[in-house]
Amino acid sequence: MKKFIITLFIGLFLSSIGYSQSKLYSTSGWEMIFSWADVNYNGDENGVIMRWAPVLNIQSALNYDVAKNFGLFTGLAIRNVGYIFNNYVDREGYTVKKKFRTYNIGIPVGIKVGNMKKLFVYAGYDFEFPFHYKEKTFKDESKNKDVQTFFSNRVEQFQHGIIVGIQFPYGANLKFKYYFSEFHNQGYTESDGYMPYAGLKSNVLYISLNFSMFRNAKFYYEDEKKGSEYY
Repeated sequence: MKKFIITLFIGLFLSSIGYSQSKLYSTSGWEMIFSWADVNYNGDENGVIMRWAPVLNIQSALNYDVAKNFGLFTGLAIRNVGYIFNNYVDREGYTVKKKFRTYNIGIPVGIKVGNMKKLFVYAGYDFEFPFHYKEKTFKDESKNKDVQTFFSNRVEQFQHGIIVGIQFPYGANLKFKYYFSEFHNQGYTESDGYMPYAGLKSNVLYISLNFSMFRNAKFYYEDEKKGSEYY
């Protein structure tokens, strides 16, 4: 299944690079994510620290410019999303640090307003489907345990949130996202009846730097006069 998903994404990514029309065009690149979470852990709202995820975050967008100053976009992405929590209490009652993350397949839909070849703002909704989960536990500053699994019930299987951002000339943009869905499945139960995420309500939010690399079949900087047209 892992190989199938990766092959499918690469195929869609490459096919979108080669697609070209005047108002309908593709753009492709990557993003660097700085994430946190809005956490309420049995009444405790402290303990979250920033998580930096420079990889694996690749994305391809299909853009349609309805007019000079208005456009639509959708696309496909793989994102590395998660958060770090310092105040997690394990089954023995010890307070430990946890690093949680998922690899998600994302499908955004949204609008763009402004100069499509220079500077514009955008907003939309993003639908994501986690396909790989990883959890690290640190006790007394030493890594104690790892959990890794595909299509895990430890997290919500369908995640979604709002995106807003600003696109600068020549390929860079700044994006903010907030997930309305919770990260963990609080009802997840292990074989012995233990519920590791009971009471852990967490909604991830992040700021990311995005960089366009391709417009259709060309490297983005081959034609700087066209500016940036990427969500």
